[in-house]
Amino acid sequence: MRPATRTGLLLACTILLAWLISLASLVMVDPSRLPWQLVLLAVLGRTFLQTGLFIVGHDAMHGTLWPERKRWNHRIGALALQLYAALPYRACRRNHHRHHRAPVSALDPDGPPHPGSGVVSWYIRFMAGYLSWLQMMRLLGGWVLLALVAQVLSVALVNTGAGSSAVSAISNVLLFYSLPLLLSSLQMFAFGTYLPHRQQRHSQGLGAIESLNLSAPLSLLACYHFGYHREHHQWPDLAWFQLPERRSSALPTAHPLRSLPRCMKLSRPQPTASSRS
Repeated sequence: MRPATRTGLLLACTILLAWLISLASLVMVDPSRLPWQLVLLAVLGRTFLQTGLFIVGHDAMHGTLWPERKRWNHRIGALALQLYAALPYRACRRNHHRHHRAPVSALDPDGPPHPGSGVVSWYIRFMAGYLSWLQMMRLLGGWVLLALVAQVLSVALVNTGAGSSAVSAISNVLLFYSLPLLLSSLQMFAFGTYLPHRQQRHSQGLGAIESLNLSAPLSLLACYHFGYHREHHQWPDLAWFQLPERRSSALPTAHPLRSLPRCMKLSRPQPTASSRS
């Protein structure tokens, strides 16, 4: 097993376990008894882990999660997307490869409805590409089942004297699962689709894909280095944690745009001779 594969699997397992443990813990607490700052931190932490699930599935779509074991690569990716939002792995993989073949074109399921689309209409189309009635029914069914289990366990703990009061499991599921999922979708759309690809509405080609000029720690927090998007499209076989190193080699040719705050400036590397031809 290659070192990069070992690192990727270790990070994937960490994300999956942290997501499961945090969810199981938080649906059993009473948020009204906690400081609001702690509740906010828990929601943000859950959002970060929620996005991490999709990143695990995304690397599996590219075959980089476990390239030596293709079947297990896709199994882990499918599990991550099911936990994320009951997303069908094969359909997501097919659509994502269509995005890489023709980003922000009529063939791109992640692209805007038309070149003049605003951010809201683009986000709606972006979400519509991942949602279906069957997927939504599975997701809602999972939320209801989780809430029922948490409610039963909460009442059982109170009856045995191990708990002080029963929690509102449905409210907890909405707060610590549904809300982080919504925030995660906004996070991935902003940092992984809209900002990197918005110039391609007017200029096609790899050179029009932009990368966020963020430091590696900020890039990680923003969206697991999805903001290094031009590098991802150039080297899609690299795992998400390998993008900062690749990005650092392109920094000397970066051209930051002055219209954004310094921490979020976009950089557009100068076209090479091969891209001009």
